[in-house]
Amino acid sequence: MFFEILNKNKFTNFLKTKTHKIMKKLKLLSVSIAALFLASANSFAQEANQYKIDPNHTSVTWSANHFGFSNPSGKFSDIDGSITFDEKNPKKSEVSVTIKIASLNTNLPKFDQHLKSKDFFDAEAFPTATFVSKKVTVTGKNQAKVAGDFTLKGITKPVVLNVKFNKLGANPLSQKQTVGFSATATIKRSEFGVNYALPNIADEVKLVIEAEANL
Repeated sequence: MFFEILNKNKFTNFLKTKTHKIMKKLKLLSVSIAALFLASANSFAQEANQYKIDPNHTSVTWSANHFGFSNPSGKFSDIDGSITFDEKNPKKSEVSVTIKIASLNTNLPKFDQHLKSKDFFDAEAFPTATFVSKKVTVTGKNQAKVAGDFTLKGITKPVVLNVKFNKLGANPLSQKQTVGFSATATIKRSEFGVNYALPNIADEVKLVIEAEANL
């Protein structure tokens, strides 16, 4: 009887020891999986960071032919938004921006006033324009086409930006991680309800975009 009890105790202790070892290994395995998950998440965060548009170094300049004589231009300088940039896989990048129409400046106050009137942008009724990307297609080294929805005067149409990636790195002054792009596009203003003086003032409007964004 004594030996039977002793053997039972030994078996119970053996089970406890084995169970403890198994639980310890499971705990270590769980910690390892969690660490691997966090490492993957951090790696993704490093690859695809969201940058905030720097309004001091971002602008949209437009130009349109005027009766065949010249190509007047103006600039929108109050721009807000974000760029999610994945340097290793650029096609996963995204951009969303809002342009304040009131920031339009041609250095000619009377011309600015006319452009902001109902004849053109109708800034009072439609104070902002927006662009939200839908697809990024890499076309060459540091080159891509960014297709998205452009909204102006309450009308949304697809627009494609021809984008050049300029640089990614620390800004020497602010020390902030900064990304920079240049882009061009052409739109037809009539598609957005801007019909004043067509066709003498060209329907096609060229856009030149310079953008910086900070992490």
